[in-house]
Amino acid sequence: MKKASMPVAWVEIGKAYVSYHLMPVYGNTKLLEGMSRELKARMQGKTCFNFKSNDDALFEELERITIAGLEAFKKAGYVSN
Repeated sequence: MKKASMPVAWVEIGKAYVSYHLMPVYGNTKLLEGMSRELKARMQGKTCFNFKSNDDALFEELERITIAGLEAFKKAGYVSN
């Protein structure tokens, strides 16, 4: 049975910062294991990361978590291959 699709991630531009919402971490907190303190400090709520400036190291870390989250969503049937 195919599950309803849902967005994996999206960006929201606000007045003070840019938010990156990553839905797979909501239901799969294992994705956050080993996350750096610096990235954890950017978390607002369960799925949102806020940035006021570019930080290539944190963006690379977030990219790895995003890829793992996308794979988890595919495996769970929320995203088609």
